[in-house]
Amino acid sequence: DALCLLSRGVICIRTIETHSKITSSSRFHPYFEGCIGALDGTHIPACVPIHMQDRFRGGKSFPTQNVLAAVDFDLRFTYVLAGWEGSAHDSYVLQDALSRPNGLKIPEGGILTHGFKMKLSLVLS
Repeated sequence: DALCLLSRGVICIRTIETHSKITSSSRFHPYFEGCIGALDGTHIPACVPIHMQDRFRGGKSFPTQNVLAAVDFDLRFTYVLAGWEGSAHDSYVLQDALSRPNGLKIPEGGILTHGFKMKLSLVLS
């Protein structure tokens, strides 16, 4: 419970402005104009009861959780969704994150890319 309370102030979008490292760089600005962060999934080891381990075993030989995380360009977490079985496809995890009442919010004009295999896939911009 304490970690959940702490996360409300720590894991949040602080700005929807493009980071100054991008706007001031002729190398990055043409390609990342309007981009406020990045989103990706990862698998972390999970301790689950033996009767549930098959659901948590995805591409690894051991049980994992599929975790979705978004960060800004200061590498601060802006969203984290943990707990999905390791066998869950990234598109299901993303759809869950987008459908939750306090879930992942994509700022107006946000675009989605090939990174997630569904009609919607995402680069925050």
